[in-house]
Amino acid sequence: MTILIMKNIEKHEKDTILFPSFHLAIAKSEITAIYSTLNVRSTVLDMFIGNIPTINGEITINGESLFKNKQAYLLQLGIYYFEEGLYERLTVRDYFAFFGRLYGFQKSFDQILQLTQLQEKKHKKIKDLTFSEKKRVQYGRLLIQSPSLFIFEEPDLNVDMETKRIFINITKILQEDGKGILLLTGNMESAITIAGHVYRLDEDGLRLFETEAEEQNTSIIEAEEREDEKESKPIRFNKIPTKVNEKIVLFDPPEIDYIESNDGQASIYIKGEAFPSSLTLTNLEERLKHVGFFRCHRSYIVNLQKVREVITWTRNSYSLVLDDKEKTQIPLSKGKMAELRDLLGIK
Repeated sequence: MTILIMKNIEKHEKDTILFPSFHLAIAKSEITAIYSTLNVRSTVLDMFIGNIPTINGEITINGESLFKNKQAYLLQLGIYYFEEGLYERLTVRDYFAFFGRLYGFQKSFDQILQLTQLQEKKHKKIKDLTFSEKKRVQYGRLLIQSPSLFIFEEPDLNVDMETKRIFINITKILQEDGKGILLLTGNMESAITIAGHVYRLDEDGLRLFETEAEEQNTSIIEAEEREDEKESKPIRFNKIPTKVNEKIVLFDPPEIDYIESNDGQASIYIKGEAFPSSLTLTNLEERLKHVGFFRCHRSYIVNLQKVREVITWTRNSYSLVLDDKEKTQIPLSKGKMAELRDLLGIK
């Protein structure tokens, strides 16, 4: 059953195309992420609530449209805004009770407190909570509302590790309950970790990002590419070339933290700064696998010397935490987890 249908959705600003017309559908129990800029995310959210007209397009949730039946449409929709005001003078329990009355919540609030891990904070005023705990309060408010479609704008941005785990657990529960989830984010690692389908939305339109599901489909092609590379037998060159302001800059492999590929363009990350590479991810993997680099995901290669921790979010979702100031997280695919265990000698 399809919960969300976005049809002919587009936005132009004067002579600039923010994003051209696109179509998107989300079914029951489906988690979809849209990776985009802040401007695009804000525009999409405004379209959902009617602040920006869809012109020739239409958004329907369970067949209800904002402009045909506003009340029925809004009952199906729940939005988590990154910047959202809270009634900070209320305690956590009073806040939940307020929204419980508003939405006719019939269940026990203890379940919500448990899911958000706020049991010990329930009598504490929201203004005295940490940033991450306030985000959990927002999760709880949406759980109480219990719409058919949940939209989350940057739900795990800048939160602590425990809150990130809580959010991922909540999405799995919502998925089991047959809810539809749309994640709007500028964090590709978060999108890949949480969502089953990841799209990029920009001036070139809505495009499916290559994720785990496509990894198996392209394994044969990549194997053939590797064979071609082996046959050509290039001279081994340890330095990794990048381009900066029309100049070629060479980096030693130990300097590199990780490599990410978006739309076929590989970017090399060193101390938080990205450098574009003319080499493909497959080329880079061949050059670097003998010096401690590991293809942890279809779109990522990581320097294992920079990895501090391996995190298990769910049975099928993992991340690598780097030993840097930002504690950068890199997605680790399920198939690669087994390979990494063998590599590290862990049973």
